[in-house]
Amino acid sequence: MPVPEKLMTPETAAHSGHAPLPHSPVARVLIIDDEPAACKLKALLLTQADFDCKTALSGAEALRLLENDTRDAIVCDLNMPGMSGLELLAEVRRRSPRVAFLLATGVDDVRMGIQAMKSGADDYLVKPLQEELVIASLHRALQKKGLEREVEGYRLHLEEMVAERTHQIEAALKLVERSYEDTLEALGAAIDLRDAATEGHSRRVCRFALEIAKVMGLSEGQHKTIAMGAYLHDIGKLALPDGILLKPGPLTNEERVFMQRHVQIGFDLVKQIPFLADAAELIRTHNERLDGSGYLRGLKAEQIPIGARIFAVADTLDVITSDRPYRSALPFEEGFRVLHSESGRLFDPQVTGAFFSIPKETWPSIAWNQHEVSSLPSWLRSGGCRPTRFTGLRSAELITFLAANTIAGQSFGLGVRWTARTLPLGGF
Repeated sequence: MPVPEKLMTPETAAHSGHAPLPHSPVARVLIIDDEPAACKLKALLLTQADFDCKTALSGAEALRLLENDTRDAIVCDLNMPGMSGLELLAEVRRRSPRVAFLLATGVDDVRMGIQAMKSGADDYLVKPLQEELVIASLHRALQKKGLEREVEGYRLHLEEMVAERTHQIEAALKLVERSYEDTLEALGAAIDLRDAATEGHSRRVCRFALEIAKVMGLSEGQHKTIAMGAYLHDIGKLALPDGILLKPGPLTNEERVFMQRHVQIGFDLVKQIPFLADAAELIRTHNERLDGSGYLRGLKAEQIPIGARIFAVADTLDVITSDRPYRSALPFEEGFRVLHSESGRLFDPQVTGAFFSIPKETWPSIAWNQHEVSSLPSWLRSGGCRPTRFTGLRSAELITFLAANTIAGQSFGLGVRWTARTLPLGGF
């Protein structure tokens, strides 16, 4: 038969050898009144109600006590010599805004008590004080301060949560940014796969165009668009047959028209990728010329985006000064001569002006430095294909494969990585 549980009293605890459980007061209260008798009486009443009380006879004494002893609540007389209750309230609010503060006032000072609450007091007590009202007022004030602390804690926690989520979003954006880079690397590698004879052309044109854009004071966003468009401007050549793309001699009129189709093909491919939408427009207009003699749409002057006008100068310089299937590279001086003579007809004078404001030795240096960039794997340079990825894919099939996978945001893992020499703007 179970033994009934007995209540533990201090007397039974002493006889049994068990110490009674420690008792915690409701709250720690500081009582301030310039009349010692009134001060002791208030302390006695609140101590009997389970409050831990300390007393002070002036505002100055109370402040000294608070420097070394934290209190949860203060009960203070309004009218005191020296520092008044309102003056003490202001100082306590400055030092300890979370302490509950109650002011005791005479019947004739009710309006002053209301003013005290407007100044930051949590409640006021009307003399003569009644024990039940004092205890109830203290409980309300303590509950109010407890809620304020909870709200403040929640606010701080919310700020921490926001900071953590912001950090997570930034990390996610960096991953997306890296995914964009991988996509561009894959598309650029595909270009070199088809046109190994002009390997590095897109990188050089990108560097040339960015150098001009920097002098012209274009925005960072425009720099990125120009870089992406320049790097991928020949992506449409993936669809051209080798007989035209790699022909060692001049093209016939029919072949030239067919060659020009690569602009529209490249635009149609890249425009499907949201983060390349602006670059797609540069791809579509990169062969337009200032006088309208370019293709595909015969745009003139301001109808041509500024990025495409810059690209036209950069592309022409590299075409002249690099090896092509149909001729060897010409000196940079020849490129300078062509750009100067055609400025105002084929090329925007504002762009050529920026170009010629740059020291001439800059351009050969950029062209030479691009050779230091990590080259493509040998299986790509030689035109071969990894059996598990591109084996047997024709040009049209390769375009479909690239479009499907880049839209999905997937990486091809081609082993190509940009460096600061390739795209000085960093990742985007």
